[in-house]
Amino acid sequence: MIRQSKSARRKRLLAVVQRYISFFLLMAFVITCCMILFLSLMEESGLYFTKENIGPAAVLTFGNVVLLSVLCTVIDGIRRKYMVERPVKRIINAAEKIMNGEFSTRIEQFPGIYNADGFNIIIKYINKMAEELSGTETLRTDFIANVSHELKTPLAVIQNYGTMLQAPNLPEEKRLEYAKAITEASRRLADLITNILKLNKLENQQIYPEQQTYNLGEQLCECLLNFESTWEKKEIEINTDIEEEVFVESDAELLTLVWNNLFSNAMKFTETGGSVSLSLKSEDDFAVVQVSDTGCGVSPEVGRHIFEKFYQGDTSHAMQGNGLGLALVKRVVDIVGGDISVSSEVGEGSTFTVKIRRKDNGEMQADS
Repeated sequence: MIRQSKSARRKRLLAVVQRYISFFLLMAFVITCCMILFLSLMEESGLYFTKENIGPAAVLTFGNVVLLSVLCTVIDGIRRKYMVERPVKRIINAAEKIMNGEFSTRIEQFPGIYNADGFNIIIKYINKMAEELSGTETLRTDFIANVSHELKTPLAVIQNYGTMLQAPNLPEEKRLEYAKAITEASRRLADLITNILKLNKLENQQIYPEQQTYNLGEQLCECLLNFESTWEKKEIEINTDIEEEVFVESDAELLTLVWNNLFSNAMKFTETGGSVSLSLKSEDDFAVVQVSDTGCGVSPEVGRHIFEKFYQGDTSHAMQGNGLGLALVKRVVDIVGGDISVSSEVGEGSTFTVKIRRKDNGEMQADS
């Protein structure tokens, strides 16, 4: 530590000497040029200076050069200390805190006199970086906490029912009930892991859309028919209004993920005897898909967060889910260049609207 301190002082002294020499040479050059010009003008006017007269003046001029050089060096040192070293030190201290994980660190901007050096611009971007890092750290922490919670729930179910299955003389009816509960918890756990992997690939752009032109109405009908057993079991009324010959150029596999999630949610949150509606219409250059249900609906507060990872409006977790379905839907729609929104009222149901750029007949004929 002592060696570093001596080395730092030596470097600082060397820098001061270098600045002094620079000012001395500058002053000597300027004053010498002025003196030569002055003497030349005096000679042209017929006035001459003897060596005895010029000698003391030269010594005095040299002294002035030395004095002015010292003065400029001191002034420059003070300027550098308050207008360079002070901002740099503040920025370095804040950067070290950010490097150590203190993402709440913010640097106070300097008065307007420092703007010319660009320090406030640097400070602005460092503060912005710290803010983004803070948000990322919060998301990471929340993600880990939510994943831990969601994994713990089905694992606890499996563990508890597995323990109860080991009881001697367990009736066949109870054995089947416990085995079914373990199977459901295992399936939920598998779905959670699958969705986490899909969402991770989507967010890291490891899945790239494969563009193909196809009939969107046919795809929607095929996806909806996959839930036939569910709506028959809950006696849900299905209403469809699908415009024919609506084509899109997009990734069919990714959009299948969107429709399956929306239909699954609609069936899950619709009470027995309710209704689910599907519509497809062309509006300008877009294909507009709406999936509506007569379920419990959500409040405006829930609606603002409904596409966030692990966010569940049903805080009681009465409805099984992992809060990743709509986050996947949102990410897929963003990737294919579409838009998704939700309108809902508590007790009235929800309507999800997806807009995707469609391909008109003129474009299809041109491609063919």
